[in-house]
Formats: sequence, C-alpha cells, structure tokens
Amino acid sequence: MSESMFDLPPKAPPELLAEWSDLADRVCRELALAGLSARRGDLDGGRPVGPGVEVHVDPFADGGSGVYVDWRTDEELTTGAVELFEKGIDFTDPPPLVRHHRDVHRFMQEALLGILASAGFEVEVPDPHTYGSAAWVKGLRA
Repeated sequence: MSESMFDLPPKAPPELLAEWSDLADRVCRELALAGLSARRGDLDGGRPVGPGVEVHVDPFADGGSGVYVDWRTDEELTTGAVELFEKGIDFTDPPPLVRHHRDVHRFMQEALLGILASAGFEVEVPDPHTYGSAAWVKGLRA
C-alpha cells in the first residue's frame, strides 16, 4: 500500500524547503540571542524534548506552510493538563491547572510574536485550529 488514505497537499519544492530551513535556523539564533532556549523540532527525530521554543518547518505547499514557532511547557504541566482533559472538564470554567497551561501558551505566543517582529521577521497568528498557539514566521521584513 503505497497510496496514502489522506488527501495531503503536495510538499513544497526543494528550493523553498531549503529557504524555510534557513529561515528556521535564523529564527532559532535570534531567539537564543533573546535568551530563550530554542531548537528545531522538525530535526529532532521525534524524540521527546524539554520545555522551551520549538521551531519547525511545515513542508506542505498549501499556502500556510513555512516556519512555525511554538512554546513547549515542562512535561509536568503538560501531562497534568492533558490528564484533566481526558477526565472531562467544563470548558466554560476549566480547572486552574488547565487554565494556567492555556494562559502560558497564550502569553508566550504574544511574547514570541513581539520578539520575532522586533528582530525583523514578518510574523502572524496562524489558524489556531491547525497550529494551536504557534506563531507563523512568514519571512524577513523588507
């Protein structure tokens, strides 16, 4: 079975992927200069990694692809929030731990957008249903 059961968009051409990879590396450098622990999540081989900024390239050529930056909380906070979610929560009044986890991601998204814009990147808030609390780095400002 070589055909996928999913209708995925085609991958971007190699030249564009190389450009996005260079951009992702530059984003990591700028975030490190700002004092944040940043790593390329798309190059870690799927290994679990610690908290900090995860930078990755979305390789699909669907118009929303490119470089994404997201905050990863410590495993203890993430696991605690997920376990409460699995038990079922009232979304109108989530438990303090779930609310804290959500707020950390929201605050860090705002911080990452501001830091990257200050460093000369063109950034946007992507579709939250697809990319959660990530920031979309579209390129360098002209």
